[in-house]
Amino acid sequence: MAAPEPEEEKKAAPVKKPETPTATTAPGGTKVTGAAATTTKPMTAEGKMVEEIVARVNNEIITSSELDKARASAEEDARQECTGKCTPQQLQAAVEERQKSALRDLIDQSLLEQRGKDLALSVETDVVKQLDQIRIGNNLKDMDELEKAVSAQGLNWEDFKNNIRNKILTQQVISREVGSHITIGHGEALKVYNEHKTEFVKAEEVALRAFEVSTEGKTEAEIPELKKKAESYLKRINDGEDFSVLAKRFSDGKTAQQGGYLGEYKRGELAKELEDKVFAMKKNEMTGVIETKQGFLILQVLEHYTEGVQPYDKVENDIMEHLYSQRMEPALREYLKTLREQSYVVIKPGYQEMAGGGNSEIEEVSATPETTKEKKHHKKYLLFGKSSGSK
Repeated sequence: MAAPEPEEEKKAAPVKKPETPTATTAPGGTKVTGAAATTTKPMTAEGKMVEEIVARVNNEIITSSELDKARASAEEDARQECTGKCTPQQLQAAVEERQKSALRDLIDQSLLEQRGKDLALSVETDVVKQLDQIRIGNNLKDMDELEKAVSAQGLNWEDFKNNIRNKILTQQVISREVGSHITIGHGEALKVYNEHKTEFVKAEEVALRAFEVSTEGKTEAEIPELKKKAESYLKRINDGEDFSVLAKRFSDGKTAQQGGYLGEYKRGELAKELEDKVFAMKKNEMTGVIETKQGFLILQVLEHYTEGVQPYDKVENDIMEHLYSQRMEPALREYLKTLREQSYVVIKPGYQEMAGGGNSEIEEVSATPETTKEKKHHKKYLLFGKSSGSK
């Protein structure tokens, strides 16, 4: 069911497929991550599959095919971010910049995953929640249907879950080891506000979230029951249940996984009927059940910005997030530098610049044979593919 007629770019992007490398075990106990476990490898004269190692990170290895996959992903990310915004020259520069750091990012990812395991962090509950959000966002009945949908696109179900698991694990490591040490004081945020007030000038805007009950494909006889269903959800929210939680679980809207969040809208960006309602409302107020061509809609105003310089309380969170992000990047880079110094990281000659440095070079890397096992070619997973705009 479509959002309440906002501009196309306001719609939530589809869920991005996790990109964290997965691991299998090659003969001799060597762990092979990501593409090494899924990409067809060159064949020796004896018919054995081989793989070039470009880096070692403690007991883990990074292979050439994994690097190729990361570089291809980096290019795709750059193209998506540049859509409609970059000249061909700017796009090329963005692609080159991202690809240049592909190996460094793979090494960083491996270090963070290993650190998470050292800390014995448990993420299984979060993995289940993430999978359930993907299921809900794709309107699938249960986990069996999700597994079938993943498999139908040529992806291995266990690899798919491992990707999510490793992504959550690294996020928790960063939050615990880096983010928890970054503090932003109220006085500091207020100082930024007072010194940059002209940067907080806005046109009148409302930030909205929605709960939607779709009537698409339903018969006229079914419509009254669907309206009652929407009214029952409205009552539950008015009785104190969390709008975001209910939207994630029960909304038919494309933004359900984001708790129904639609974005910020200026006057003229919504249908006139909706604009008249929401611009007359205050923060946290909700509409009643609104009937649209697609179904029944409940809107909540998360914030109502008046025209002009915004008061501090309405932009405090934005300032805090901005200051946090400013400090996170260098703090994370310093943390990763420390992890490298405490780890055994070796890089094959010719890859040092791309890797961001290592303890030493791999002077000679022989191919690592693996058992010959035919793998399915991994098609682009459209249902859970990369977003067209989407941490």
